[in-house]
Amino acid sequence: MGAIRVHEFTTVDGVVDAPMWTMDYGFPDDLAASIGAQTALAQGILLGRTTFEMFAPAWSTRTVEDDPGAPFFNDTTKYVVSSTLTDAESVWRNSTAVGGYDAGRVRELKEQGDLYVSGSATLVRALVADGLVDELHLYVYPVAVGSGIRLFPEGGPRTPLSLLGADSLSNGVVHLTYGPAAA
Repeated sequence: MGAIRVHEFTTVDGVVDAPMWTMDYGFPDDLAASIGAQTALAQGILLGRTTFEMFAPAWSTRTVEDDPGAPFFNDTTKYVVSSTLTDAESVWRNSTAVGGYDAGRVRELKEQGDLYVSGSATLVRALVADGLVDELHLYVYPVAVGSGIRLFPEGGPRTPLSLLGADSLSNGVVHLTYGPAAA
């Protein structure tokens, strides 16, 4: 069975919405290496529709000269969870629409190998609720923005997790890794 590793950029107040605030902190080598360690293990990318539609125009035209992560994002099979998108391949090569969220279908994909998830807050909430996330990598930026989409919004269910690791990066970002709560 593969693992699902989720990567989220977040603020100290929990906002994960369109993380334009990350630009103020650059993308230093230690951050690139940390994310690269997660993508290196993945055989597939699992994305929600909104993130897919943001990533496709941004990544599909990039080359390795533009960004060392481009081959991973362009060459790796992308599975798009969406009840409305039916033709992902015409949007971004190596992409497949897998229908609306179905925990059983995600388990089948996970059985085929490790999956990497970036962004996709709605999808990630469902994956966490169904116990499908093996590692939740939160890159916490030292800024509070006050409003926006939160990974764990107010009124959501209690979600216990276990801390697997914590690293301080050169740009002031803290990388926290969580897994399912110990039984």
